[in-house]
Amino acid sequence: MNDQNLLKGLLLAAVALAFGLGAFRYPIGEFSRAGPGLFPLVISGILMVIAIVSIVRSRFVERVPLDFSIRNIVIIMVALCGFALVSQYVNMVLGIAFMVFVSTIAGDSYSWQRNLKISIALIVVAYAFHYLLGLNLPLPGPY
Repeated sequence: MNDQNLLKGLLLAAVALAFGLGAFRYPIGEFSRAGPGLFPLVISGILMVIAIVSIVRSRFVERVPLDFSIRNIVIIMVALCGFALVSQYVNMVLGIAFMVFVSTIAGDSYSWQRNLKISIALIVVAYAFHYLLGLNLPLPGPY
């Protein structure tokens, strides 16, 4: 299985299946009275459709050889784990900045200006989720 497109489809199908099965642990309800499991079930269903389309499409397009770098995988894992740790023990703003600045080391080019813009945008989204949706995020500031 040296086909990047097929592997992407299979990986997406596995993620959709895992979250879809996990959604059944919660009450599903109906569309008029949604339970907590309905939203993840709908999203995983959409992901599964995309995964099936990707798998079928991979059979008809030219194969793209699988090419991955262990170094980049390690950098992304460090960025994600660092985000979780910094968000839990300091706050989410620094966690977002840490994740963006560390994860972009894995890219082909590095620009601190671009990283700063991405960090600011993600922090704005986090504050919007906090204030507009009422999510309990570890953000600094008066509440």
